[in-house]
This record gives sequence, structure tokens and C-alpha cells, in this order.
Amino acid sequence: MEIIIALISAGSAIAVCMINNAYQAKKVQAQHDETIALIKYQIAELSDRVDKHNNLIERTYKLEQKAAVYEEKISVANHRIDDLENKEG
Repeated sequence: MEIIIALISAGSAIAVCMINNAYQAKKVQAQHDETIALIKYQIAELSDRVDKHNNLIERTYKLEQKAAVYEEKISVANHRIDDLENKEG
């Protein structure tokens, strides 16, 4: 009789442990899913920011190229003015 009671108690304890483990596994999986969703969102936001930054760098580079061309044009114009002033003077 005592053996039967011990087996029933052990079976009940095992059943409770299995139910608890299943609940904990579901809870952990839900937390993992939430964390994964947050990481995906953060990566998407970071990708957008990187794209905007890269676009800004490209535009800045183009502006610097144009500025260099204008500086060269101004330098050439100044040399022409100097040459004309030297011819007249």
C-alpha cells in the first residue's frame, strides 16, 4: 500500500514538473520572440539611418567636387584679370 502511495506521489510530482516546464518553455519562447522582434526593428531603423548617412556623404562629396571646380574657375579668372591688368599697365 505504501508503495502505491509513493508511486502516485512520484507520478503527481513528475506531472507537476512537466506542466511547469511546459509553461516555462512557453514563457521563455514568448520572451525570445519579443526580443527577436525588437532586434529586427532596431536593425531596420539602423539600416535606414546608415542609408541616410551614406546619402549625405555622397551629396557632400559631390558638393566638394563642385566647390573645387568653382575654386579652379575663380583662380583662372583671377589669373586672367592679373594678365589683363599687367598688359594695360
